[in-house]
Amino acid sequence: MTSTRQHGYSLLELLLALALGVLLIAALKGVTGHVLATHDSVSRTNSLNREARFALEQITRAVARSPHLLVPLADNAATARAENIHTVLAVTLDHTTDLDGNGVPDADNDGDGRFDEDPPADWTFDAAAGIYQVDDDGDGTTDGGNANSDDEGANADEDAVNGVDDDGDGSIDEDPAADLNGDGCPGICGVDDDNDGSVDESGADNDDEDGATDEDWLDPVVFRLVGTTLLMRLPVPWDESGNGQVNGQDFIESPVAEQVSEFRVERLPDVPGAHAQVEITLALTDADSGERVRLTTRVRVGGDL
Repeated sequence: MTSTRQHGYSLLELLLALALGVLLIAALKGVTGHVLATHDSVSRTNSLNREARFALEQITRAVARSPHLLVPLADNAATARAENIHTVLAVTLDHTTDLDGNGVPDADNDGDGRFDEDPPADWTFDAAAGIYQVDDDGDGTTDGGNANSDDEGANADEDAVNGVDDDGDGSIDEDPAADLNGDGCPGICGVDDDNDGSVDESGADNDDEDGATDEDWLDPVVFRLVGTTLLMRLPVPWDESGNGQVNGQDFIESPVAEQVSEFRVERLPDVPGAHAQVEITLALTDADSGERVRLTTRVRVGGDL
C-alpha cells in the first residue's frame, strides 16, 4: 500500500502570512479612512454651499424686489471711512408681502394703493436716527442724533427727493423732510396729485395731497450679522414692539445662515437715472473642520420690479 505524505504550513510561513495580512488590513484601513475623510469634507462643503446659496438667494430676492436701497449709503468723500461698504444691508419691503393676510400689502401703510408716497420727516417712522438699531453710516454708533436724520448724519432733512445730492454727501434723496420734494406745496406745486379736481390743498407735508399727512413710511428689510449668525429683519403690520402703535420699531428677526465668517455689502457707484447696484459677499466656515465657502454676487435694486 502506497502512503501519501501531506504537507502543512510551517510556523514561519504562518507568521509571514499573518504579517502580510496585518499590513494589508492597515493599508485598507488607511485608504478607507482617507475615503471617509474625503467624503466627510465634501459633505461639509456641500452643506455649507447649500446654506450659503439659500441665504444669498433670499438676500438677492429682497434687493431685486425693493424700490429703495437704504444701507449702505453712497460714499461720502468728506469722511475717512467708506460708507458704501458695510456689514449691514437694508432695503425697503417689496409690494407683495401681506403678513397679516388682510389683502393690503404691508408696505402700503395707509392702504391707499400707493407705496412710500407720504413719509414723515423720520421716514422710517421709528423714532431713531436712520434705521432703528442700525449703524447706517458705519461710524460705530447706532441711532445717534436727530430722529429726522434719515442718514444718521449730524443734520436732518437736508436732502429733498429731487434727484440731486443737495447736501453733497454722495447720496441722493436719502434725507428728505416731511415735505418730501421740498417745494413748500402739498404734493407737487401746481399739480392735482390725487386727481380730485383740486390743486395744492392741505399742508406742505401732505405729499400725496389726500388730506392725511405723513401716513406712509418706508418699511426697512434688514440683513445684519450678529456673531456668526446672519439675521433677516422683516417689518410687520402689527404692534410687535408693544409700544402701543404700529411703526418702524415693529419687526421680527430670523436667521438665514449660521457659521457666517464674512458678510460684506458694497454699494457700487451710483449712475444717474439708474437703480443702485450692490455687490454682496457671503462666506460660511465650518467651526469643526475649517471648511470654508465664499460666494459673491451683484444685484440691482428693484431689478425684478
